[in-house]
Amino acid sequence: QVQLVESGGGLVQPGGSLRLSCAASGFTFRTYAMSWYRQVPGKERESVAYISSTGGTTNYVDSVKGRFTISRDNAKNTVYLQMNSLKPEDTAVYYCNARFLRLDHWGQGTQVTVSS
Repeated sequence: QVQLVESGGGLVQPGGSLRLSCAASGFTFRTYAMSWYRQVPGKERESVAYISSTGGTTNYVDSVKGRFTISRDNAKNTVYLQMNSLKPEDTAVYYCNARFLRLDHWGQGTQVTVSS
């Protein structure tokens, strides 16, 4: 059974940091590209960060470049999103995504709230 379980969300003050984790199981993690998406109510889900299966390629949406870092540990079947210098506009539910060819898996999401 495919599972993606996100953790690490919470409430943080502007300028603070959080590290999200996504633990994967039930599929061959090392062959999948991984991404983090986020969504706020009333808006479409937005791709935030991408990492290739080997970790050799990463991409970020412009709004988080220089603040967020995506990484993966294929030995632990886990992908991470380090978020620094958080802003109120980063508030959203963050989702982990695994993709390989036409196979597409999603986690249940973790809430990140940036507020003073």
